[in-house]
Amino acid sequence: MNNNLSIVGAPMDLGQNRRGVDMGPSAIRYAGVVERLEQLQYDIEDLGDVEIPRPDRREDQKEHLRNLKEVAEGNENLAKTVDDVIQRNRFPLVIGGDHSIAIGSLAGIAKHYENLGVIWYDAHGDLNTGGTSPSGNIHGMPLAVSLGIGHERLVNIEGYQPKIKPENIVIIGARSLDDGEKELIKEKGIKVYSMHEIDRLGMTQVIQESVEYLTHKTDGIHLSLDLDGLDPQDAPGVGTPVMGGMSYRESHLAMEMLAEADIITSAEFVEVNPILDEKNRTASVAVGLMGSLFGEKLK
Repeated sequence: MNNNLSIVGAPMDLGQNRRGVDMGPSAIRYAGVVERLEQLQYDIEDLGDVEIPRPDRREDQKEHLRNLKEVAEGNENLAKTVDDVIQRNRFPLVIGGDHSIAIGSLAGIAKHYENLGVIWYDAHGDLNTGGTSPSGNIHGMPLAVSLGIGHERLVNIEGYQPKIKPENIVIIGARSLDDGEKELIKEKGIKVYSMHEIDRLGMTQVIQESVEYLTHKTDGIHLSLDLDGLDPQDAPGVGTPVMGGMSYRESHLAMEMLAEADIITSAEFVEVNPILDEKNRTASVAVGLMGSLFGEKLK
């Protein structure tokens, strides 16, 4: 893994309608992410937070897409920052912020790869569009947008689409999928490990299969980890908690195995909401998982 690591905060809370997730980057920094990764001998550069525009509440929410203009602008800013990080041969670690920021992360990252793989560690598929979303919340759409499916303002960020191919995606931990998402998964043949598969196979086999599935056909792999992938008992400070998720222990195992495989070339940790949290517990979980991903070991 690239030892030169750049942290980019994306304080986005416009992709959904619960306030507080814009404070996620601050909470993760407060939980000691810089110090934790410096102890692992990484050269850390904290670039601060990208600018996220504030919405004009008088503006109509058109086309069933909440805060479309501001979400697009914020992701354009993020994409440019991440692009610059990679051009300087550094590893981008994006901290959020709601999951709509993956639109900008992937837009800035994928242009540097022919076949970027994506591990989507999440309770949700995030494969909705304005036409299928029950809520109009863009944080439920970033994977679809990155496949080139969705509003033109979002899919064309950085001037190209699609960012990724469906055969280069693995979703891990899904347990809340809308009907439109299920149809898209079947139509595109996207590989999904639901909680049913994780319970039956075990996390070890799931990660082994995911690594094997992706490494032979990709030239880089992005990890997009939503803290609501974990069970709410372990990560209470998220906007859309879903019972029956992956445990703290399973998630550490997954990160440790990804570290051993040495395949991750960029990462983001999203949906930490300190307002909904207990004494910054979820941000501390996020930092702990980052430690495991970046090679922290007990012995």
